Amino acid sequence: MTIGRPTQPVELKRLKGTLRQDRLPSSGALLPLQNKENAPEPRTPLGPQGEAFWLQAWSTPWLSQLSDYWLVQITAQALDEREEVKNALAEDPSDRRLRTTLRELDKQVITAYSLMGYTPSDRSRLGVAEVKKESKLEELLRKKAERQIEIV
Repeated sequence: MTIGRPTQPVELKRLKGTLRQDRLPSSGALLPLQNKENAPEPRTPLGPQGEAFWLQAWSTPWLSQLSDYWLVQITAQALDEREEVKNALAEDPSDRRLRTTLRELDKQVITAYSLMGYTPSDRSRLGVAEVKKESKLEELLRKKAERQIEIV
């Protein structure tokens, strides 16, 4: 367990203007990821939800077909299982075990999404994306362009 407040995402620090360049992760030599033209084949057959996620995940530029394959596979299977549990729960809404199972699957999927960097804070933590704070010059130019549009 860590002591103190949790670290803030780099994006939030940049928006607040408190980001220090000397505390940014080094942008060393990056290895290019594999070609994303073709998604690999899943090891097991997937249902509609899993198949949709499978194709969407492999179009994400920061996922690697080598190192992230099993995480995407497990997440796709969990999404299919979640859909089955959701349909069973629709037939019998009073079944507590199904409702508990659905909540556990939701937690599993959200954790997997986080590991894959599907939220801005996770992408920032992974070093994939940062939100750039608008500089004063950019702000003035944007306001000037807005005024010109209003005049016309």
